[in-house]
Amino acid sequence: MADTVSDLIDRLHREADQDRPTEETPDVGIVMGSDSDLEVMLTGGRRPGAYDALVGELGFGEQTDYENPPEERFTFETYVTSAHRTPDLMAAYAETAEDRGLEVLIAGAGGKSADLPNMTASIAYPLPVIGVPVQEKSVDSVIGMPTGAPLTAVDAGKSFNAALSAAQILARQHDEIRERLVAYHENLQLKVGAVSKRLHDGGVTTYREE
Repeated sequence: MADTVSDLIDRLHREADQDRPTEETPDVGIVMGSDSDLEVMLTGGRRPGAYDALVGELGFGEQTDYENPPEERFTFETYVTSAHRTPDLMAAYAETAEDRGLEVLIAGAGGKSADLPNMTASIAYPLPVIGVPVQEKSVDSVIGMPTGAPLTAVDAGKSFNAALSAAQILARQHDEIRERLVAYHENLQLKVGAVSKRLHDGGVTTYREE
């Protein structure tokens, strides 16, 4: 096993043994099979992604140092844990996630053998895992879990929705996140109302010219 992978596995187990307060540990873990999935999983490419939802809309911080959390109360972390190339790292991440304080995981993978979300969900159980098929051809692989091995999943490429779903899970315990979700939804309603008014009052031709 490559030294870097071994180092990461050792790090995860050391962190799991620390028993840090939950307010100091990441709340959401985001894992992907390759850094080529990064655009879809976080920045979203042509559409907004999980990073945009968590940071831009809900005020989460990214935690890059387990022992030194950022100022934000609610945080997330990111890792690449390939199911096929680094299965030991994937397993270590999933099996230590709950002990490290994580409350929900988002797992994304592409290709026809998009096994990372499924395997992560199996190992991390009963921690909830939200699967993101990075490509259309990944959907069947991600959602194909047998009865008794649950995995929630979103449509292909929609990591933004996965992040909102993760926040909804957290909101059952944290009123502050619930308030942020409600504010986000109300803002969406305001935007739709404003568009509808402009379209109706100005007419189609004027609206297209704006």
